[in-house]
Amino acid sequence: MQNYPESAARLVEELAQAAEKTPETAVAFQGAPGAYSHQAAREMGQGAPTLPCLSFSDAIDAVREGRAGRAIIPIENSLHGRVADIHFLLPESGLWIVAEHFVRVRHSLLAVPRAALSDVKVAISHPQALGQCRKRLREWGISPVASFDTAASAAKVADDGDKTVAAVASQLAGQLYGLTPLAEGIEDEAHNTTRFVSLAREPLMPEAGLPAMTSLLFEVRSVPAALYKALGGFATNGVNLTKLESYMRDGQFQAAEFYVDIEGRPDDPNVERALDELKYHTKWVRMLGTYPQARAR
Repeated sequence: MQNYPESAARLVEELAQAAEKTPETAVAFQGAPGAYSHQAAREMGQGAPTLPCLSFSDAIDAVREGRAGRAIIPIENSLHGRVADIHFLLPESGLWIVAEHFVRVRHSLLAVPRAALSDVKVAISHPQALGQCRKRLREWGISPVASFDTAASAAKVADDGDKTVAAVASQLAGQLYGLTPLAEGIEDEAHNTTRFVSLAREPLMPEAGLPAMTSLLFEVRSVPAALYKALGGFATNGVNLTKLESYMRDGQFQAAEFYVDIEGRPDDPNVERALDELKYHTKWVRMLGTYPQARAR
């Protein structure tokens, strides 16, 4: 993969070759091998081959073009909010959300073998990861230096072999690049969690009786109280909204568009009534997928 350290680029090639053998089962993810998206792909794929991609769009294209059966995309983090602009990526892709998964982000301080904590003077990683470990790094007198991403930082540490430089990355990255974890769980906040969604070419309705989530987009009409009226049906029909996020498209400061996650399936009677009312008060409604609920809201 372009601009990745040699060890990461080598792993990318190996994983890509394995994914080519059974593309229908392969899971595409964004980032270098060992990224938290790779961890999510392995956990959700349960042994399926994984396909590293440069960007979220590349991962989506891999599914559209048949080089992977699914793509795993992080959409929100408990500390930093939105990760991927799923409301921009999905509508044009033609893909559907078919599952969700939560990854507890546990950062490790990874160094070359035989290095000790006292040897380390610098820690490299993605700026967000370094910020999430700010207190511990300060306690150890280690200077943070921003790099491209967490897993690529681990690969660089492995390739350079410098005992004074460590990486802040996942346990998986340490295993893949042969690094020693000098400390684990070094993040400052214990609730650091990222939510991922799995995207596929065809929708996949959850089995009846399973708690489900439904994701959708809509655009309100440019009239007073438009959002209030649009959301009123969810309240009167007892449908729980777990996420409501506004965004503007194409730089037009006009009627806002919204991304929504709700509990339930479109064919549930109360959800069906709420959606009918939503459609009445909006310009358009676009379903993104219905999928099993991975965690109770």
